[in-house]
Amino acid sequence: MIPELGHLVLFFTLATALALGVVPLWGAYRDRADLMALARPLAWVQMVFVVIAFALLTISFVRDDFSVLYVASNSNSALPIYYRIAAVWGGHEGSLLLWMLMLAGWTLAVASFSSRMPLPFVARVLAVMGLISVGFLLFTLGTSNPFDRLIPAAADGRDLNPLLQDSGMIFHPPMLYMGYVGFAVAFAFAIAALLGGNLDAAWARWTRPWTTAAWVFLTFGIGLGSWWAYNELGWGGWWFWDPVENASFMPWLVGTALIHSLAVTEKRGGFKAWTVWLAILAFSLSLLGTFLVRSGVLSSVHAFATDPSRGMFILAFLVVAVGSSLALFAWRAPKIGLGQRFGLFSRETLLLTNNMMLAAACGAVLLGTLYPLFLDALGMGKISVGPPYFDVVFALLMAPLVVVMGIGPLTRWKDDEPWSLLRRVRWAFVLSLLAALGVQAVYGQFGWATTGGLWMAFWIITTLMVDLRQRLWPAGGQASQISHRMGQIPLAMWGMFVAHVGIAVFAFGVAMVRTYDVERDVKMAVGDTAVVEGYSFKMLGLRDVQGPNYVAAQSSIEVRQGDKLVGTLLPEKRQYRVQQNPMTESGVDSNMFRDLYVSMGEQLPSGEWVLRLQVKPFITWIWGGCLLMMLGGVLAISDKRYRRVSVRSRRPAANAEPEPA
Repeated sequence: MIPELGHLVLFFTLATALALGVVPLWGAYRDRADLMALARPLAWVQMVFVVIAFALLTISFVRDDFSVLYVASNSNSALPIYYRIAAVWGGHEGSLLLWMLMLAGWTLAVASFSSRMPLPFVARVLAVMGLISVGFLLFTLGTSNPFDRLIPAAADGRDLNPLLQDSGMIFHPPMLYMGYVGFAVAFAFAIAALLGGNLDAAWARWTRPWTTAAWVFLTFGIGLGSWWAYNELGWGGWWFWDPVENASFMPWLVGTALIHSLAVTEKRGGFKAWTVWLAILAFSLSLLGTFLVRSGVLSSVHAFATDPSRGMFILAFLVVAVGSSLALFAWRAPKIGLGQRFGLFSRETLLLTNNMMLAAACGAVLLGTLYPLFLDALGMGKISVGPPYFDVVFALLMAPLVVVMGIGPLTRWKDDEPWSLLRRVRWAFVLSLLAALGVQAVYGQFGWATTGGLWMAFWIITTLMVDLRQRLWPAGGQASQISHRMGQIPLAMWGMFVAHVGIAVFAFGVAMVRTYDVERDVKMAVGDTAVVEGYSFKMLGLRDVQGPNYVAAQSSIEVRQGDKLVGTLLPEKRQYRVQQNPMTESGVDSNMFRDLYVSMGEQLPSGEWVLRLQVKPFITWIWGGCLLMMLGGVLAISDKRYRRVSVRSRRPAANAEPEPA
């Protein structure tokens, strides 16, 4: 009776979410404290019900209950226990239940950590999140029930998609969904502020840590997905501009703009319209990503093969959620206000430029993702928009953004003198250019694109050094006071420094691997040797490997650099027994400065194997940069300012010291 119980619990969850979405909202409208006070208990009850439903589905997987259609479609008795648990979210229905678990978790977190916020505001926020839960629960119960019975029960399951049988996929979807769903919090805060008419500095300060937390999770999810694709798909790439990859990247871009826009709203009382619009857009793009993955309109290793009726439900939900939000925004727009005036050259102007460039980058990615779908839907033929478009357009948009990233923290609020700033950063510009040329001189290969990419990385670092020097050792300051001044820098500022360093590290890794990556396809038998970039790859032997639900041919590749043994790589070519899908498991030797990457292709009639040998300099810096961005976000969230009881908008003078953005 476990599946029937799980199905019943989902109906209880729907009733609770409906009460959460209606009762506190009505209480806020009628100024009924007793009704508003129900929001927090209802959030707890909703969380309990969703946890029970998720646990019941997990039990069905662990017990190999193949009378449940979803279990029979995504598991197998030979599947290891950890993959059986991961299979809970390995298909459409279970991943939707995971989405609801994350949404209930975020709702409970807001209910638990909002005791210092006004009760009407909290009631509206939780009510909006409850209404979002209602939409997804209706979707689940109407079209995507994970507890549907299979009669008669299957003797065994169809197994989990072999692509998902990787450690990265155990953690990638939960982290990605935490980011996706986390933007529902920023959305709920924006809608609650519009309903209450309190778009002030306090609202921005309440919203910033929640938005940053969602951004941190989404950054982790995207980076983990990139690492998984690099290791599991066997092609050695880290990003392919796949439509589903783009679906997660677009909310990240808008979320980045939202974090910066909230800084201006909090510090200067400006950009209120921008902030609300970006909050709505970030959540809307999360819903759009859900539509793209689950509608069946895309063919992708990341997409769920589902029927179009599910896509129509999500599309209708997207239209209702976004349409009503924009209508509310338009209704309240005249009361939002413009904030304080600022000069043509000021931190506000540069942050506005930052928002515009990030929004334009998101628009370019959205166009490249949806344009082929529109043409296909209109019967105008099929086209493919691939990396050449995205690489060129994105690079052109990111270059000015990186320039702004370097000088923005050095610029004062309200107004500044451009020539004074140029004098302060002139050596940063020169040193960045020399460093970019110096790195290329070491490798003996120059290029305009490489110079630009490396210059951007060094530009971020050198301008941060200028900023730190000004803060720790201002003109007329004493060296003995450096430690004191360092302690006065808030954690939010340190978070900005670390996150920007992460972007620089990421840009350096991308520039290096795109320019100096060496790839060679060879035919090898036991005893053969191939040399790539000074590394010799020798096939020592081949053996058959029996996995729990697959068989594999595993080659042993010894790698040497001159007379020095670097390591032994063990790439595999797997054949999964149930789905009969061949899969490549790459062999990677990784350190801080390069990856040695070997993947197995097909076996030739002669008995030789086709192997792809790659030397990828600094590719680990790409994921190291993502980790640093995450760390920066965590530091920003930890700032003690976000734990204060009362919030007052501060308006520094035009000549005040720059504050963290």
